[in-house]
Amino acid sequence: MIRKTLFATGLLTTTLLASTACSAQPAAAGKPFKETIVADFDSPWAMTFLPDKRMLVTEKKGEMLLVSADGKSRQTVATLTVDSAGQGGLMDVVLAPDFATSQRVYFSYSTAGEGGKGVVLARGRLRPNGGGGERLGEIEALFSARPFVEGNGHYSGRIAFSPDGKYLFFTNGERQKFTPAQDPKMTLGKVLRLTLDGKPAPGNPLVAKGFAPEIWSYGHRNLLGIAFDKQGNLWEQEMGPKGGDEVNLIKPGLNYGWPNASNGSNYDGSDIPDHKPGDGYEPPMVFWNPVISPGGLMIYSGSMFPQWKGDAFIGGLSSKSLVRVHLTGTNAAKGDQWDMGARIREVEQGPDGAIWLLEDGGDSQGRLIKLTAK
Repeated sequence: MIRKTLFATGLLTTTLLASTACSAQPAAAGKPFKETIVADFDSPWAMTFLPDKRMLVTEKKGEMLLVSADGKSRQTVATLTVDSAGQGGLMDVVLAPDFATSQRVYFSYSTAGEGGKGVVLARGRLRPNGGGGERLGEIEALFSARPFVEGNGHYSGRIAFSPDGKYLFFTNGERQKFTPAQDPKMTLGKVLRLTLDGKPAPGNPLVAKGFAPEIWSYGHRNLLGIAFDKQGNLWEQEMGPKGGDEVNLIKPGLNYGWPNASNGSNYDGSDIPDHKPGDGYEPPMVFWNPVISPGGLMIYSGSMFPQWKGDAFIGGLSSKSLVRVHLTGTNAAKGDQWDMGARIREVEQGPDGAIWLLEDGGDSQGRLIKLTAK
């Protein structure tokens, strides 16, 4: 059920960032980039750049911040009521394809409701607040995962727009319940294809087989990154169980296997059949044992690092790393893995081609770090 009564939009506030802002760090041996600490946040989750180079940053507790391009000032543009227990909170944030004219911002968050908890897709408009700042108004919920279930994990909630800007792809995790990923009536454990108003997109591939009309692909676990490349291929990464983190090339109507096939094992040590030819499940293009615990996903298209143009970059949580995957058409291969010394939740490309990282934070401040060429 979509919940139209959501939360109060916060008043504008402006604060200066921590004293570490904009402090350059020497490039570590073996890293082909320089790291500059730009800001600190309270358990940040996602970020996106505005056309004027400012940033929207979400914090797990429910605040959406508008941050200056140099990181020295910020405004709270919305304070959202979310369920932030466990892996929940205010999650992804992405500008609408027509943001320049509509000023619309799409975002996701977890909330409690009938039956338990679930992830919600919502949007609002970034408008002047009359006091010299801006606020996110006209907030509306567009889609809620089905069903809501008990627990605090595997919400997913990542957002990507199709290259033509007509459709929205939204990830729903299987909420640590395993079997919903294979259930045709549930949206859990699925990649969904929606209209920009959050309705089932016309022509979704599995409707004739009795699936929920939003479903694009299924058999997924915890999908924490989704992005299109310049050729229009849709890439997704997800956390495996004990081993078996994946990068997948998402194709319409395919079953990616979870929980019936995985290149990892259950946490109790029991075996899960590996992906193998002829099993009826689409195998990952790349997988990791031991895990990297993949966070955000970005496909690089900038000029600052021309050697990586077209490659995927993934934040590593438990691996405390930045991971590069080399993409060639519809093929993928492991590239570099750099030790970043902290859990990396989000990876974004900046307007000048720099690579930006958000640390997960946990019980401490999560830093915003800009990576530039040496």
